[in-house]
Amino acid sequence: MLLAETLATAERAGAVEEKHLRRVTIDTTVQPKAVTHPSDSKLLHRGIEILVRLARRQGIRLRQSYLRVAKRARREAAKLIHSGRPRQAERHVRQLRTWLGRLFRDIGRKITGDAAAEAAFAGPLGLVAQLLRQRRDDRGRTKLYSLHAPEVECIGKGKAHARFEFGCKVSLATTNAVAPGGQFVLGARTLPGNPYDGHTLAKQIAQTERITGVEIERAYVDRGYRGHDADRAHVILAGQKRGITPTIRRERRRRNAIEPVIGHMKSDGHLGRNFLRGTAGDAANVILAAAGHNLRLLRAWLAYLFAFLLGLLGTVHRTATARSPQTAAARNRILHRRLVRSLRSVACACPALPQ
Repeated sequence: MLLAETLATAERAGAVEEKHLRRVTIDTTVQPKAVTHPSDSKLLHRGIEILVRLARRQGIRLRQSYLRVAKRARREAAKLIHSGRPRQAERHVRQLRTWLGRLFRDIGRKITGDAAAEAAFAGPLGLVAQLLRQRRDDRGRTKLYSLHAPEVECIGKGKAHARFEFGCKVSLATTNAVAPGGQFVLGARTLPGNPYDGHTLAKQIAQTERITGVEIERAYVDRGYRGHDADRAHVILAGQKRGITPTIRRERRRRNAIEPVIGHMKSDGHLGRNFLRGTAGDAANVILAAAGHNLRLLRAWLAYLFAFLLGLLGTVHRTATARSPQTAAARNRILHRRLVRSLRSVACACPALPQ
C-alpha cells in the first residue's frame, strides 16, 4: 500500500505517466543483514555467551561458564588464521566446540522438569544444537550463519569485491524508460530460500501489476532469468535474437539502468544493511527502501516545479515592468491566474500540502 501510494502521488504530480508503467526492468540483488562476517570461532563463542547470560537470568548454577577461556580461545584462533596457520587455529575451534557442548548438556540436565526454564531455553538450545552439528564444509539452507538472525543465507552473486553476501535475496521492478521525475521503483519483494531468478519472475510481474494497476506489456531481464516461469511473449532476455524490433532493441539497452537504482537504494536508503528482525523485517525493509527512493524522486520533482514557477514569475515580472503601467497590470493578473492554477495542480498531487 505504501509503495502504491507513492506511485499514485507521482502520477498525479506528472512525474510519471501510465505509459512508463507498461514497460519495466526486473532484477534481483542481495539485501545484507546487520550481522558480522560469520566464522566458526565467532559463532561458538557467541553461543557460550548467550547460554551463560540466559542461565544467570533464570537462576541456574553452572559447573563452569567458560567465558574467560572462550574469549581467549577465540582471540587466538583469529590471530592464527590471520597469520596463515589454520591447523593451529583449528585446535582452538575444537576447544570452543567442546566447551559449548558441555554447557549445552549441563543446562539440559538442570532444566529438566522445569516448564518455565524449558520454554525460555527452547529457542537458544535448538540453535546451539544446530550449531554443534554443522561443520565448515556443510552447504544448504539449514546452515546457521548468525545466532540472533538464523534466517540469514549465504548468497554469492559473482562480485569481485564481495564473493559472498549474508542476508536475503530481493527482487525489484523499475520503469524502463526515464519518466519526467526519474526512474521509479514499481515493485519489490523478498525471496527467502535463495530461489532461482527465473522461478520468481511470474510472481514479481503479478505484484507489479497489482501495485500499479496497469498491465505490463514488456519486461526486460538479464540472462539469469533463462527458463523463467512467466509469459514468454512479454519477457525480453538480454542477448535474445528472435522477435527483436528496433523499439525493443532500443529499450533493451536501458536494462542496465536498474543497477544505479539499486545502488542508490543501498547507499541512500537502507537496502544496503537491514537492521529489522526476522523474515518479516526483511520484507518490510525492502518495501520501505523502495518507497523512500520514490519519495526522494518525488521531492526532487516538486522542487524542480517550484523553481520553474519562481523563474517564470521573475522573468514575466521583469518584462512587464519595462512596458506601460496598464500593460504591466494586465500581465500581472494573467500571471497570477497561471500561478494559482499551477499551485492548485501541485496541491492536488500532494493532498498533505495546505490548499
